[in-house]
Amino acid sequence: MKLPWKRALKLLPVLLLMAALTTAPAVADDSTARTTSGWNNFSCKPSADHPRPVVLVHGTFGNSVDNWLGLAPYLVKRDYCVFSLDYGQLPGVPLFHGLGPIEDSARQLSAYVDRVLSATGAAEADLVGHSQGGMMPRHYLKFLGGADKVHALIGLAPDNHGTTLNGLTRLLDLFPGAEDAIDGMAPGLADQIAGSDFLRELNEGGDTVPGVSYTVIATKYDEVVTPYASQYLSGPGVRNVLLQDLCSVDFSEHLAIGLFDRLAFHETANALDPDHATPTTCFNA
Repeated sequence: MKLPWKRALKLLPVLLLMAALTTAPAVADDSTARTTSGWNNFSCKPSADHPRPVVLVHGTFGNSVDNWLGLAPYLVKRDYCVFSLDYGQLPGVPLFHGLGPIEDSARQLSAYVDRVLSATGAAEADLVGHSQGGMMPRHYLKFLGGADKVHALIGLAPDNHGTTLNGLTRLLDLFPGAEDAIDGMAPGLADQIAGSDFLRELNEGGDTVPGVSYTVIATKYDEVVTPYASQYLSGPGVRNVLLQDLCSVDFSEHLAIGLFDRLAFHETANALDPDHATPTTCFNA
């Protein structure tokens, strides 16, 4: 059955926005998707060298496994206790998460961090997030007491100030009711549009909270979180990194920076253990 053309036209920006914010590939077999290698081991005890567990926070349309098939083993190999959660699930939508209201997702993160700290005996955790997963934890830090439980937040291409999707979100004004449709179908998408009520509240009064170290790792080829400089944070304890300043021939875009970019992984390790950081160059790839 074909949609009436007026209804199809109304849904067009919704579909475009959902496609543009996709951050993880589809997985055909759910049992395969749930398989991890060396992480999400709740019997893991942090070492003296790496005393804080690392919690990985996936992006929009991601999940606790697919988003981290590169970075999680990379960190496990370096003797970190690594964990990852699913958040922002919608009823009847398997594997593709990060779509629910971001305030609710932040509460899920809060409960998960508590679980990790209880299991590991650590006083604090470090958070590493991709895309929405690098921005959403800031709500947890600012409004849900997370600053007392988190030492560092590292964002890989985080949409800290929302996104214009290279101007695509401005098209929503041309389609009456489109923004309400997005909010109804997947409120986590609407929350990420530059200028949303959620982002205004999140960034009001400053980007950071005391006591937390922040690192943003960005690429100038990001086609999802635009403009890419909107990812940057300002305030005490912030380090903003552009991959192309470290290696001009790194052409990673939004997906690659979280999935398999070795320079981004190396910078993440540096941010987790700055006392033993080593220079990131093209040769780290």
